[in-house]
Amino acid sequence: MRAMKGRAIIAGATMITLAACGGKGDPQLMNLRSGPGPDEFAIVPPKPLEMPENLAELPEPTPGGFNRTDQNPEADAAIALGGNPKAAGGIPAADSALYAHAGRFGVDGGIRATLASEDLEWRRDNNGRILERLFNVNVYYKAYRKYRLDQQAELARWRALGVRNPSAPPRKPDEE
Repeated sequence: MRAMKGRAIIAGATMITLAACGGKGDPQLMNLRSGPGPDEFAIVPPKPLEMPENLAELPEPTPGGFNRTDQNPEADAAIALGGNPKAAGGIPAADSALYAHAGRFGVDGGIRATLASEDLEWRRDNNGRILERLFNVNVYYKAYRKYRLDQQAELARWRALGVRNPSAPPRKPDEE
């Protein structure tokens, strides 16, 4: 009888131990075993390493820049389509006359930064009237309201002239 009781205790302890190892019902353990795993399509393998003929011809290192073994999908797509990868993002030859005509009076590459700095300087010099500053009311955007482009009115104007429009700006909720 005593041996029977000992065997029952050992069998019960064994079942409890095996049940604890199962991990059923524990969401953390379940996610480890049956989770989605790594996304194999998110991993982009680098290009194979190549040994140059002469080590003195290696380019200067560019910290934070591109590596020769990094993937460049835009250039790879240009090559796959039979184009020149160095021309990707440049001005196509067919548009060079249009580009030259548009820039005939000079082109300032930093025009946005220039306008932003001039606008900020003007707003600092013209800080607003006393009541605007006192009540923290900004009439800056109200001053430019008449220069704002009404997209829907412009679309209607072009359509009235018979010009085809491939797309239209979305209507604002208050215009519907």
